[in-house]
Amino acid sequence: MKEAQRTRRIEGRVVAITGAARGIGLATAKALHRRGAKVVIGDIDGDAVARAAAEIGPDVESVRVDITDEQSFVAFLAKAQECFGPLDILINNAGIMPIGPFLEESTSLSKRVLDINVAGPMIGMRAALPGMISRGRGHIVNVASMAGTAPIPGGLSYGASKAAVISMTETARVEFAKSGVSFTCVLPSFTNTELIAGTAGTKFVRNLEPEEVAEGIVGAIAARKPDVYLPGILGPVARLQPVFGRRIRDFMNHMLDADKTFLAVDKSARSGYDARINSAPKSTSARGVRS
Repeated sequence: MKEAQRTRRIEGRVVAITGAARGIGLATAKALHRRGAKVVIGDIDGDAVARAAAEIGPDVESVRVDITDEQSFVAFLAKAQECFGPLDILINNAGIMPIGPFLEESTSLSKRVLDINVAGPMIGMRAALPGMISRGRGHIVNVASMAGTAPIPGGLSYGASKAAVISMTETARVEFAKSGVSFTCVLPSFTNTELIAGTAGTKFVRNLEPEEVAEGIVGAIAARKPDVYLPGILGPVARLQPVFGRRIRDFMNHMLDADKTFLAVDKSARSGYDARINSAPKSTSARGVRS
């Protein structure tokens, strides 16, 4: 799709993005804002999301939001409507990724992964869908991961959560097929954000940059694509996995070093990120921050 067409289809749209203080969320907010979207960004880190909004531009709204709390998420979307009008697009991007041996991961952290990565997008969809359905239009984008399509040792809870995101997005697409609301599931591979700090990546498949994922999301919104695999070559690979069978799949993962990427980790390089995702939110209320 030509750039001019993308811009026309995005210009003036009201977009809310979670987990947008950094990484893929911030890159996506910049890409959409650059094309004329009215952007509201949310994150559990209120100070960081306010700085991110200032970095994007003076007409961007930032909100501290705890996506695991329904009242907080509802307040986030209400702020978007208050500032710019009815919501057109919700991008459920926020998520956490603990990695390492499963038996070394605490039960409380495993529950936190499911609370943020699975319950969060569900809460967001439940909050956004009634208004979208009543208007007969809207678009919900859920950011999953290639980790949700294949077993990755050391990423048990994360992979399980992203498999759930893939399933919930496809199920919503079918359940609300006649509503006028579109659904997109985004499945990036390794992306250079703090989530993969301390890992070596996989062989033969280069790490993506957040801006590349953002452009994939922009294209999916403009074209209303149901699925976006990044890089694109991984789409056919994912669809053919059931044909290959477990033995060939596991052999390929071994050749790519995907079977040890989340186990051979530099813990010191991940210490800052690990400390942050293990800490509980300070507040469950959302507040708007003009930027």
